[in-house]
Amino acid sequence: MRKGGVILYPTDTVWGIGCDATNAEAVKRVYEIKRRADNKALLLLVDSADRISRYVANVPMVAWDLIELTDKPLTIIYDGARNLAPNLIAEDGSVGIRVTSELFSKELCYRFQKAVVSTSANVSGEPTPRFFAEISPEIIDAVDYVVNYKQLEKGSPKSSSIIKLKENGTVTIIRE
Repeated sequence: MRKGGVILYPTDTVWGIGCDATNAEAVKRVYEIKRRADNKALLLLVDSADRISRYVANVPMVAWDLIELTDKPLTIIYDGARNLAPNLIAEDGSVGIRVTSELFSKELCYRFQKAVVSTSANVSGEPTPRFFAEISPEIIDAVDYVVNYKQLEKGSPKSSSIIKLKENGTVTIIRE
């Protein structure tokens, strides 16, 4: 990933296609692999809440409580994205960030010391694979590296809840 590679990896929700969230060329490749319009924002994972301030200009105070108290994966869309690849930031200047609690993705983000793009491992418009065995060969062949961990697990992963959090603390629920 340090050289712009794209990976396929397990997350706290579903398997994800990921790359360095600060590398515009790598982010472009993720859009191409998914055949997704680049005006549809991608989210990113970080290993701890402390890292959010690196990528968001003004984190609303309520964000810290929401992250601490949530009992399921929570993606928060923040205004004022910064220090990220420009093609990762939504047209309105926002970015979706989730603090991952899954062991592998948390360690990946920690060791990489940067945010990692996380988008479901499917071509846009197709069903999201629930586990590794459902990921299409097209996706597997398109990435530079496939993580050899949790490939045999067949759980019932849940998508994250998604909220938009304005700087004034206003919360809009996007997906429960």
